[in-house]
Amino acid sequence: MKRFVAFVVLVSLVIAPVSHAAPKKIAVKTLQLLTSIGTPEEVSGVVVSGKTIIIYGTKASKAYARAIDSTGKELWNLSLDQSTASIATAAAVDSSGDIWITGATPLTTGLITPSPTATPFDPDKTVIPPSVFIGDLQAVALWKVSVTGSLLFTYTLPTSSVLFPTAISVDKSGASVVGIIATDKGNAGFLVNADSTGAFSKLLKIGISSTTSDAIVRHIDGSFTVTGSSSETLMGKKVVGITDGVLVKVSKSLKITSVVRSSITKGKRIWNSASSSLLLAGEVTASNKTESAVTKFSTSFVPTWTYRFASTGPALSAGSTQVFFISTGTVAQLNWNPKTPTPLLVTFDSKGVITAANSGPIGQKEVLGLLISKELGVLALTSSAESVSIFTLLTR
Repeated sequence: MKRFVAFVVLVSLVIAPVSHAAPKKIAVKTLQLLTSIGTPEEVSGVVVSGKTIIIYGTKASKAYARAIDSTGKELWNLSLDQSTASIATAAAVDSSGDIWITGATPLTTGLITPSPTATPFDPDKTVIPPSVFIGDLQAVALWKVSVTGSLLFTYTLPTSSVLFPTAISVDKSGASVVGIIATDKGNAGFLVNADSTGAFSKLLKIGISSTTSDAIVRHIDGSFTVTGSSSETLMGKKVVGITDGVLVKVSKSLKITSVVRSSITKGKRIWNSASSSLLLAGEVTASNKTESAVTKFSTSFVPTWTYRFASTGPALSAGSTQVFFISTGTVAQLNWNPKTPTPLLVTFDSKGVITAANSGPIGQKEVLGLLISKELGVLALTSSAESVSIFTLLTR
């Protein structure tokens, strides 16, 4: 935009154009290492309750949770399940500070007999310990743990198919679990609710052959938003690309009421995560180019602002202002040009303007988590080939 400054002199009025330099690019600060917490094979993610960091995952074919303080000191360590094999894949913290963890376990003896599969069912390419026979994992598991490490309850929901929970959301009324479930034609997304005592509802399948459910938002009116990807027609909405990112609205009675597709011609899209404010982050692949996408949606699923960043693909969002991904290229607003793939946390304002950015160390292969804690601030979780680490914006 051009500006003009008027100068009044004794004999005439002169209006002269003044040129301005381009806006200064934002400097990228460095994320600070908080602590390393385990290996990629053992750690699925972290959540925070107060100042306690809870790590969950699978070790020696068993689901576990353990807690540390901000210095990395272990506070407790808990085996979640006593079955022959189990996995813990997602977690959330309720308003009381209790931790809800979901995963999968084998069927209880006497229920539906599992059918072994030759190829492990893992459409999201999540690392599963080699000793876990995924063909047996046909029951949704839900564990509730206190912040002091007491196992408050365990509930399971048996199904007739192999499944993999991907996300959980909780509020005062209970919890919602989404994931991927095998079908005769491929895989579908699923959604199942549990009340405040842990008792499960019926399980809703989304799609029949090539759909995933990767994130879930519970709304105050009792409805839900499920995000993920689909390569099949849903609610009459046909595929536009090879695979489309999808936003699925589900009613309180577990009926699909609308589907919005995010597409790219001859390409693939997936929404990896969704915050409660409907800030979505995901991956886009087309024409041999891979990007991370972030879009802020309104409650009616209308995009209000959006970005794409050169990356390795997956991206995670938190709150209404932040996205985390492995960057592989320049960002116009930043003083940033990575030579190798590097974790990048980008912060926006309420209108979608980039206001800050922080980078992690090179050598990180994947972003595993992004959360905002009142007590500990922003925590970003990454995985290298050898270890999983937690980074923060604060200098220790």
